[in-house]
Amino acid sequence: MPELPDIALYLHALAPRVVGGQLERLRITSPFLLRTADPLVTDLSGRTIRDVRRLGKRIVLALEGDYFIVLHLMIAGRLHWKPAGAPIPRRAGLAAFDFPNGTLLLTEAGTKHRASLYVLRGARALAAHDPGGLDVLGATFEQFRAVLTRESHTLKRALTDPRLLDGIGNAYSDEILHAARLSPLRLTPQLTHEESERLFHAARETLATWMERLRVATGDAFPEKVTAFREGMAVHGRFKQPCPVCGSPVQRIRYAANEVNYCATCQTGGRLLADRSLSRLLKQDWPRSLEEWEERVTSPTTES
Repeated sequence: MPELPDIALYLHALAPRVVGGQLERLRITSPFLLRTADPLVTDLSGRTIRDVRRLGKRIVLALEGDYFIVLHLMIAGRLHWKPAGAPIPRRAGLAAFDFPNGTLLLTEAGTKHRASLYVLRGARALAAHDPGGLDVLGATFEQFRAVLTRESHTLKRALTDPRLLDGIGNAYSDEILHAARLSPLRLTPQLTHEESERLFHAARETLATWMERLRVATGDAFPEKVTAFREGMAVHGRFKQPCPVCGSPVQRIRYAANEVNYCATCQTGGRLLADRSLSRLLKQDWPRSLEEWEERVTSPTTES
């Protein structure tokens, strides 16, 4: 799912292309995409785009007349800038936003139809789509710590809960926790003041660094490679690869459709975190330390 740095990159690319321009037409081909019936999509035709902004992990197009289009890309939704009047791709295409200078295409890989589009009118209707999470980049440490310790959660869950913190998902939470040298399964009430400060600064620096890195890499082009797995990430998507800090193999915990990536040496004092399904299967055979894991994977095996 595109997270804060990715959404910021989209906004950076969209602003010079659509702000001040007229939305000539919004074409929607997927019956699963549009989640509102009022106002009508046809009410948007001919209206000028006043602003593009972020609302959590959502992209908002603000139009004249207090109209708003809210796009939630979810996991597989992506945006593409094409020449004016470009056709909507048959399989992955969901919608097209036609402007005089080009067409913004919305696509979604796969068949689960999770991406959504809302047509709204009025600030109150827009506010109803705000999950309410704190914007770490604009927050003070005191605000961050108050939100973080409001409820008891693992750090991984707290960072990715949109009601608590704004725009952070599975990928960048892994990177933030690695930078802060904290276990993803550490409970928020257990954090010391120093650890909370470390996490706060790691979150701000990680997000700001990746926003700038993606912007520089993309330049004036429209981003076409928005992905949760970026070259240069420390631990996310790098299972068994060496940690860039200490060289230890990156570990992971799988749960549902997601996974947690971490470095045992940097974040958990060398202790492996139990993967629920695997630890249930192996029981006493589940390795309890990085040293034990390394010994098992490097020891020679013999054939009978």
